[in-house]
Amino acid sequence: MAETDTAEDGPKKKKGLLIPLLVGLVLAVGGGAGGYWAVTSGPLAGSVESASDDGQGDEEEDEVVTHIRPELEEVAFVPLEPLVISLGPGTTGRHLMFSAELEVAPDDAEEVTHLLPRVLDVLNSYLRVIDMEELNDPRTLVRLRAQLLRRIQIVTGDVLVRDLLVTEFVVN
Repeated sequence: MAETDTAEDGPKKKKGLLIPLLVGLVLAVGGGAGGYWAVTSGPLAGSVESASDDGQGDEEEDEVVTHIRPELEEVAFVPLEPLVISLGPGTTGRHLMFSAELEVAPDDAEEVTHLLPRVLDVLNSYLRVIDMEELNDPRTLVRLRAQLLRRIQIVTGDVLVRDLLVTEFVVN
């Protein structure tokens, strides 16, 4: 009986490794195929321009470009008065010089100009509470611009002001 026990223990088969290996292989192939589909004809296909050298389909490509690019005639800029803001008690003699323009539709420029005192009030109120440490961070301007634009859109309405273009941001 001892001989049969040693014979069974000799060659061990690893059946448990084959199934996870096959599942991993199937998932890798499926993921690769799904990624290829998403980039070539799926939801990501619109963001990639197709380069055709045969000259056919140029009219379709021109139409796509004209729809992506905004018309320059449909943009007006409303300049804001330059602001000089003291940076608080901890920073004696330090000031922030800020100027910007609001991007609006030409039809809305007069209405936005009428609301400029409220816009300047919002800008002054927000910029006054900024710490000097925040201004030292290079990413601050992007965050400030987004915060200021949102506050301006609350004052003027979401559809009047399209963008805030910062033209001067100087800390002295």
